[in-house]
Amino acid sequence: MYAAPVQDLIDELGRLPGVGPKSAQRIAFHILKLPADDAMRLARSIDVVKRTVSWCRRCFNIAEGGDDAECDICRDDRRDPTVLCVVEEPRDIVAVERTRDFRGRYHVMQGAISPIDGIGPEQLRVRELLARIEGEGVGEIILCFSPNIEGDATGLYLASLLKALPVRVTKIASGLPVGGDLEYADELTLGRALEGRREVDA
Repeated sequence: MYAAPVQDLIDELGRLPGVGPKSAQRIAFHILKLPADDAMRLARSIDVVKRTVSWCRRCFNIAEGGDDAECDICRDDRRDPTVLCVVEEPRDIVAVERTRDFRGRYHVMQGAISPIDGIGPEQLRVRELLARIEGEGVGEIILCFSPNIEGDATGLYLASLLKALPVRVTKIASGLPVGGDLEYADELTLGRALEGRREVDA
């Protein structure tokens, strides 16, 4: 229907999460209308982020540098290494950090258990979490997942897995809206949920 380069752009945009065919079409035509400098700035940003940003080798947060890079939080000696807050995605770290109530470190699962999407525990950073508990002398694991089906399933799975280990397993308190995403929680609500965390019965 469209010239091949335009259709290719629409197809690629349509592969992005949350972008349907009509949205992809709108974004593609917006890019076509942009001045060349603005469009190239967008292209450069994508190029730079793909070349210079990787996953933290310790916690799987976003880190600048190669495969051996560590994120700013893992490099911060002032953080408590014995307390790990386990989250789904790097954007959840931003939500927790906004509370200014947590001074431990993080572990990013890089997803949540979702059988409908073909995501099981083997696709997550479970093995790396277990290695950190022993290798870093972790004393408490805080399960900090979005209060939805996938988050609950991931939390329950990890709680049952960690039950046999000499580590305290807690989860954030209720107060977050069921079915919501952690990244959209306000600082006060999330801060109180962290303070009111409780032991997990697996």
